[in-house]
Amino acid sequence: MPIQKPWDDEVVQGVQRFVQQKIVGRAQELEADQRYPEEIVSALKELGLFSIAVPQEYGGLELSVPTYARIMEELAAGWTTLSCFLNSHTSASSILARHGTEAQKQKWLPRMATGELRVAIALTEPNGGSDLQAIRSKARKEAGGGYVLNGSKIFITNGARAGAVVVLARTADGKDGISLFMIEKGLPGFTVGANARTLGHRHIDVAELVFQDVKLPAGSLIGQVEGQGLKQMLDALETGRIAMAATAVGLSRSALKAAQDFAMQRVAFGTEIINHQAIQMHLADMATQTMAAQSLVQTAAAVKQSGERADMVCGMAKLFAGETCAKVALDCVRIHGGGGFVSDFPAERYYREAPYFIVTEGTNEIQKLIIAKRMQAGDAEALGL
Repeated sequence: MPIQKPWDDEVVQGVQRFVQQKIVGRAQELEADQRYPEEIVSALKELGLFSIAVPQEYGGLELSVPTYARIMEELAAGWTTLSCFLNSHTSASSILARHGTEAQKQKWLPRMATGELRVAIALTEPNGGSDLQAIRSKARKEAGGGYVLNGSKIFITNGARAGAVVVLARTADGKDGISLFMIEKGLPGFTVGANARTLGHRHIDVAELVFQDVKLPAGSLIGQVEGQGLKQMLDALETGRIAMAATAVGLSRSALKAAQDFAMQRVAFGTEIINHQAIQMHLADMATQTMAAQSLVQTAAAVKQSGERADMVCGMAKLFAGETCAKVALDCVRIHGGGGFVSDFPAERYYREAPYFIVTEGTNEIQKLIIAKRMQAGDAEALGL
């Protein structure tokens, strides 16, 4: 993603207005509605948010990483589901913009910029999650440059409604034998299985994808060079981790506000409960941790934007923001008391949504291993530690 442009702040302000006008006060209603919020997704398209990572020459906004993080935080402060509509699509856009051939960029990026073509990313398999080198899906090259793909993927966010999928598959043995393919729906043998029932974000389809002797066109291999898929994907995952960390900050902000508002209204033992020290201790911790997470996310975004190695600081941001989100959401329930356990109050929803940010885009345990590995290599000094 490029340096910040003059219109970056304008886009963020437009997102803030959208959230205030269309989402705040409606999130509980939207969450309870069984109908897919097509009008909300259309509004995200009109705002240009499906073009965040698309270069200008292909019709995109081409926003900076820090601006992307701010947008995801503002969307999540209204309703975290909004961010989930965008994250995998933006990662796919980034992969094509950075690693695709010119022909691939011209074919897909303009449609992705408008949201006409929404793209999911398919990594996780039934027998493996965080260990991407253990994937079993295989793409066999055929005469003429095409491939035949066999395998399956599970828990694919937006997998059912996306018009295309970026798929990680094995083209040879070893870690250098993994490649990325861009696959549009409609090919024979490419089927969508059942959606998983999830704890939160229930309007996001989380689908199984099955590939049975799917014949891929010659131009499907991203970059047209085999063995680059793991490197291409890990690059995108760093930005994805920043985005999910920013989303966790947005949820933390909402939970903090809900807890503070409730504490200022709820009366117990003759006074509003915000006057009780036990509640004040919770709120002070919640506010401090949320602000610290927000700062760390922007630090990670700035490092990623600079082009320097960012896996360590991105892991830190995702780890801290995710754990903070879970803690703040739980404290929000504590402050609501029994009311936090029923869906009349948003505290219940925040508590259900928070664990997602611990397990998505690489679990927090994986982030700890990444951080520790970089510390072993002495990289902590580069961050001033």
